[in-house]
Amino acid sequence: MTDQKIFLDYDQAGLDAQYNNRVRWPDYKVHFANWRIWSTETCAKLPCHLDLAFGPDPMEKLDILPAGKPGAPLYVFIHGGYWYSLDKADYSYVAEGFRPHGIATAVNNFGLAPDTTMDEIVRQNRAALAWLWRNARAYGADPDRIYVCGHSAGGHLAVMLLATDWPSFGPGLPRDLVKGACSIGGLFDMEPIRLSYLNKTLKMSPEEANRNAPLLQHYPVPAPLSLVVAVDESPEYHRQSEAMAGLWRRLGYPVDLLVPPGLNHFDVVNQLRDPACELVKVQLAEMKKAFRT
Repeated sequence: MTDQKIFLDYDQAGLDAQYNNRVRWPDYKVHFANWRIWSTETCAKLPCHLDLAFGPDPMEKLDILPAGKPGAPLYVFIHGGYWYSLDKADYSYVAEGFRPHGIATAVNNFGLAPDTTMDEIVRQNRAALAWLWRNARAYGADPDRIYVCGHSAGGHLAVMLLATDWPSFGPGLPRDLVKGACSIGGLFDMEPIRLSYLNKTLKMSPEEANRNAPLLQHYPVPAPLSLVVAVDESPEYHRQSEAMAGLWRRLGYPVDLLVPPGLNHFDVVNQLRDPACELVKVQLAEMKKAFRT
């Protein structure tokens, strides 16, 4: 039967519709184009170090936009694109929101599906953070004040970084390498993703989905977490963020769940190039908590 329920009360078409953001907001290409234009302009006017290799894979590259003063906190932004599209070069513009506050920015790449598995995508993001911790001082940043943020799939990856056992991942890495995180339009329950149309590209097994589901992880450090889900998101996006907030509360860790009005999955990140915008202010406040300053 075509209306057979496959996840909660959703049949296949209903579940696919919950996660098909490109159909839900057909102007997504305008946002993609703007992000690349803004980022190109940012890199043309701000100091930046481009395509720094953090591993042997050609996709294992990152960009750093320094703060202009030594010992600056480091804001690491992870791009979205449902783990199969977009690029670090689409999000350099976020540095404009944080550099006036004395914060350096890094944006990293990683391999994309279907050529790269979810396990490997998560590993590459961990490798990027390990490299940044080891090399931050060479670019004027403080390795002991690293904060991560991600949009959409990047929001999933940001939270997976909080689930990392850093001393086991690499020698000498501190247990609290990532001091805090913000997930904007993030994904934390991977089972509906696996059951949706997206898995034709992601090719996750049930086991791989569970290994990479933030809701199923152990979190060794009580880092502050901000969850941002725009008011005009699908019900599944709201359910996922509410579930993640619930987990953080059960752990007794600091969490904020924010629902910005008048915004959707794509335009919620447009304001990040404005140093006076509310989303930048929220993250600055969270950084103070995370860095205990």
